[in-house]
Amino acid sequence: MKTLRGIAVSPGIAIGPPMVIDGRRISAPRRSITVDGIPAEFERLARALSLAREDAEQAQEEARQRLGPQYADILGAHARMISDPSLERDSRVRIERERVNAEQALAEVLDAYAAKLEAMPDQRLAARAADVRDIQTRILAQFQTTDDTTTTRGGIINSDSPVVVLAPDLSPSETAGLDPAAVLGFATEAGGRASHTAIVAEALEIPAVVGLGRFLDQARDALVVIIDGDDGLVILDPDQPTLDRYRRVSSERAARFEGLANLSRLPAVTLDGHEVGLWGNIEFPLEVGACRDRGAIGVGLYRTEFLFLNAEKAPTEDEQYEAYATVVRSLRGQPITIRTLDLGADKLPAYGGLGSTEANPVLGLRSLRLSLREPELFRTQLRAILRASALGNVRLMFPLVTTLEELREARRLLAEVQASMKSAGVPVADHVPIGAMIEVPAAAIMADKLANEVDFFSIGTNDLIQYSLAVDRTNEAVASLYNAADPAVLRLIKMVVSAAATRKIDVTVCGTMGGEPMHAVLLLGLGVRNLSMPPHQLPEMKRVVRSIRLDQAQALAAEALELDSAEAVANRLRNALLEVFPEAPSQGSGAAPG
Repeated sequence: MKTLRGIAVSPGIAIGPPMVIDGRRISAPRRSITVDGIPAEFERLARALSLAREDAEQAQEEARQRLGPQYADILGAHARMISDPSLERDSRVRIERERVNAEQALAEVLDAYAAKLEAMPDQRLAARAADVRDIQTRILAQFQTTDDTTTTRGGIINSDSPVVVLAPDLSPSETAGLDPAAVLGFATEAGGRASHTAIVAEALEIPAVVGLGRFLDQARDALVVIIDGDDGLVILDPDQPTLDRYRRVSSERAARFEGLANLSRLPAVTLDGHEVGLWGNIEFPLEVGACRDRGAIGVGLYRTEFLFLNAEKAPTEDEQYEAYATVVRSLRGQPITIRTLDLGADKLPAYGGLGSTEANPVLGLRSLRLSLREPELFRTQLRAILRASALGNVRLMFPLVTTLEELREARRLLAEVQASMKSAGVPVADHVPIGAMIEVPAAAIMADKLANEVDFFSIGTNDLIQYSLAVDRTNEAVASLYNAADPAVLRLIKMVVSAAATRKIDVTVCGTMGGEPMHAVLLLGLGVRNLSMPPHQLPEMKRVVRSIRLDQAQALAAEALELDSAEAVANRLRNALLEVFPEAPSQGSGAAPG
C-alpha cells in the first residue's frame, strides 16, 4: 500500500481500477520535405487548423449546454487561439524555412508558446501553458489518419467499466468531457485549488485530488486505487483493512445522502421551531439544478469573476448579461445574490493591465477597491446585473468592503448607472437589495455604521479569518494557525450579527464555516440565520439544523465566547456535535489511514 497526499479539490470517495493516462498528447514525428512538397504541407496545415477550430467550437457549445457560459468561454478562447492568423503564419514559416512537415512545424510553434508561459514568474499566467498544450493536442489530432488515436474532448476514457483516472494533468476541456458515470474520480500530478480543472471537477461532483507531484510511475501496476477527495489522499493498492474502511465509509456516505435526499422538500427548522435559510454558492449555471434539488431557498453567492478570468479581454455587457440571465431564469423566482467582481490577490485576468504583479497582492488592489479604480469595467458589470434584475429576484453584493467611503462610492456609481438605464427605457427591477461582504476586521468593527447603508450583510469567513489572524491560508508553513474557531474570529462575527440585528437586516455566512456542521451550530448560536454553501453540503446541513435546538446552540456560543483559545473552542464544538450526532457528521471523510 502506498499513500500519497495532494490537494483536495472536489469532495467524495472513489474506489476502483486505475486508468493511467500518460503520454496521451499526440506526437508529431519529424519528416523532411522537398521544396515541391511545401504547398501540400500548407494545405494540410490549413485543413487541420480548420477542423480543430470546428472541434473547439463544438466543444464550446457542448460546454455551454452542460456547464453554462462561464466555462464555455475557456473553450471559446481555445477556438480563438486556433483561429489566430499568427499561429498559421508562424507554422508556415517553419515549414518553408526548415523544410519539415506541417504537424512538426505546428508542434514546435506551440511548444515555444507554452515554454514562454511556463517560464513566467506569475503562476496564473504560467498555468495558461496547459491551455496551449490542450490546443496542441486538439490540432495534432486532426493530422491523424487512423481511427485509434485518442483525442481530448470526451474521448480520453474508453472503458467498459467505471475507472479512476490518474494523469499528469487534465486540461479544462478534458475535465469537462468526463462522464461521471464512467469516471469514479481522478488524481493528477499537477494542479491547484484555484485551477479551472478543480472548479469544473467540483461542479461535476467528481471526487478529485490534484498537485500530487510525480506518482504515475508508482501507479502503473496498481490494481485498485482510492481517491479521497475530502482529505486529499490517493491510496495505491490499499491493504484489506484500509479498503474495507473506505468501502464502509463510502457506503455510509451514499446511504446517508440517499436518506438526506428525503429532507430536500422539508423546511430547515430547528427542533424548537426556528427557521434557518440554507442557500447555495455557485459558479456555473449547471449548479442551479443541484441547489434546487437539494432544498436551497436560493443562491446566496454567485461568483462572477470566472467570466473575466477565462477571457482574453473583459466580457462585454451582453456577454455578462447572458450569463446572469441564464442563472436568474433557472431559479424560477428564487432569490439570487450576485457578487460583483472579486478580482485581485490570486485572481487576476491577463488583460487591461489588471494582472500586474504586486508585492503583497492579498493586501493590494483587489475586489471592490479594484472595481472603483476601474469605473468603466465596474459600470459595465453593474449594467449587466441590473438588466438581469428585471428577470427575477436579484440581490447585488459588493465584496471586501473595508470603509464607509468605499461603500458609498460603490452605491453612488450604482445609482448613477440605474438612473441612466431607466431614463433610456432599459427594464430594471424597481428595487434591487444591496449587500456588503464583511471580510476584513475593519468592516466588522464598523458594522454598526455599514448596516445603515445596506439591505443585508454576508460574512466571508475565509478572508475574515485570514485577515484577522494575519495568516496566509495558502501557506503550509502557517496553515495550523488558520483556525475558524479562534475566539477573535468569533467575537468579530458576533459584532457583525449584533449590528445587523439592531438595524434589522439579514446576515448570511457564505464562507467555508457555513457548510461545516461543527461551525454551523456555533454560527446559529451567535445569531446567524442564513448559511450559504456549495450544493453538495446542503443535505447534511439541513439534517444538522433539523436535529438541534436553537437555545442549545445559543448556550454553546455563549460558552465558546468565554474560552481563550481556538483549541479549547474546537474541542467544545466537537463534543457538542457528538452529543447530537454520536456518529459525528464529519468535516472530511474520516477514513484517512492513521
